[in-house]
Formats: sequence, structure tokens, C-alpha cells
Amino acid sequence: MAALKLIFMGSPDFSVASLNALVEAGHEVICVYAQPPRPAGRGQKERPCPVHAFALEKGLEVRTPPSLKDLGEQQAFAD
Repeated sequence: MAALKLIFMGSPDFSVASLNALVEAGHEVICVYAQPPRPAGRGQKERPCPVHAFALEKGLEVRTPPSLKDLGEQQAFAD
């Protein structure tokens, strides 16, 4: 099976397993889109979602736009 070039979109904990399976299968994940970091914990420090944190650990590019309605984000996605 040939490796695919992929963009992955996800944020919750259960999505990490899917992203990991794609990476482990040798597919080229060129970018990961996830929810922007949100305040969490006692100090209300911004914390990335599970997919964002995992993608950073794997050295993958991560984008966290609040929306894909912006024309600049649409162009970045298309590129």
C-alpha cells in the first residue's frame, strides 16, 4: 500500500489513536488541525487538546485556527 499525504483534523483524546495509527503506518501527515488551546486547571493556563499535544510530540505541524471561514486559513489548507 502506498503512503498517503494527509491532513488530520481532530481534538479529543480518542482521536489520538487514529492519528498515531496513520503515523505508524508510514503515511505523511503534513499538517494537523485541532481546537485552539483553552484555559484549564487551577491556574487556568492555556492547555493544548490531546491531538495537539501528541502532534507536537511527533514533530508534526499543528494549526489551531478558531474557524476555517477565514480566506487566509482556507488558502493555507489548500496549499
